[in-house]
Amino acid sequence: MATDAPPNLLMVEGTFEDQIYELAAYIEGLKNVEPGTLANVLQPLVEKDDKEAVIKTLVDAASVLMKAPEKDFIPTFNLLIHLLRSSPSLPTYLPPILKALSSPPSGASGFHLAATVLTTIFNVLPVDSKLRLTVFQSILKVAAASGSFDSLAPQLKNLDHWLQLWEATQAEKREVFLAVSRAAEQAGEDDQVFLYQLQALQTFTPEESTSDEAAELANKLVKLTISRPSLFSFDELSTVDAILGLQRSSPEAYNLYEVFSGGDLEDFDEFTEEYEGWLEKNGYDAEALLRKIRLLTLASLASSTPNRQLPYSQISKSLRIPPEEVELWVIDVIRAGLVEGKLSQLNQEFLIHRSTYRAFGERQWKEVADRLDGWKSSLEGILSVIKNARETYSQQQSSDFSGRKGPNRAIEVDS
Repeated sequence: MATDAPPNLLMVEGTFEDQIYELAAYIEGLKNVEPGTLANVLQPLVEKDDKEAVIKTLVDAASVLMKAPEKDFIPTFNLLIHLLRSSPSLPTYLPPILKALSSPPSGASGFHLAATVLTTIFNVLPVDSKLRLTVFQSILKVAAASGSFDSLAPQLKNLDHWLQLWEATQAEKREVFLAVSRAAEQAGEDDQVFLYQLQALQTFTPEESTSDEAAELANKLVKLTISRPSLFSFDELSTVDAILGLQRSSPEAYNLYEVFSGGDLEDFDEFTEEYEGWLEKNGYDAEALLRKIRLLTLASLASSTPNRQLPYSQISKSLRIPPEEVELWVIDVIRAGLVEGKLSQLNQEFLIHRSTYRAFGERQWKEVADRLDGWKSSLEGILSVIKNARETYSQQQSSDFSGRKGPNRAIEVDS
């Protein structure tokens, strides 16, 4: 798939008349009709030089091209694309072709063939053509259905620029972002699913953020973020209007979001008691959530420990786990990328090197301020020690110099 390069050339030999009769003959063969059936319909239109009527007739008959054998599929569609691209009615002719290609032919190569033809259509269109948006949406459908997100992913770095070139509306952007997230979901790419669902949610204006559509998408994103074992970042959700709107439209979902964005195991227990049965009713895995909140609780403990030394006993108490399981949980939280450090079995402590905050809010700023105050006090103490040492050293130097100065004056040298 191209980026902002000039449209690709599509090399097709022969005159316009040769090309249409060649395509007509091939369509007749696929339809298994008498040779010349379609050509006889086209002939008077060709004689009138009515190219638009010729192209329309071919497009109306072109759905049968989806039955073309693998070796002919791409060349035949290339010929059709070549005939269509110069037509002023291309926006009218293209949708039925895209619809057909979005449901690829059966067989192991079906999705690849459809994706190749769609990519060709995308590339021959001008870079700022709004039609590219429609074609790209079809490419996304094929990618989602075939699980081929990995072939699409390298081009997504251009997506924001493309949407700008195509002058896409917020609703169109939302549709594209959601389509990308669906393709990523089929490939098991949780981070990309989260990223594009978040971008879709951000397309709602503050006024639209209270709509049913925004609430449904916000609910879905909250559930995704909480449920997926690999997702631990909640900071990006904290300022999204539609997420905040869940306080009114779905208070239970918002309260659960607050537990995972800044709460701990105790808060989770309170939620499950207050909203008994809500998790199961809404498709959450309570055991998986319990495991995740324990990891997040341990990460919060590590972040809030001022001396960077976390006793095993405190971990055991906060996570409500047996002492012999502490090291396993610490290893899991390190593997999750939430904390870095090492275990001290001798001292029964977890020595913390680095920890990650789920969301950075008022409490986290206070912890940073307290830590900075602690460092400031330590530095002031060090500076005081250095200052005292300097003064002591200066006094000693002065004393030594004074002690040497007297005898030196008593020495006389004959001239």
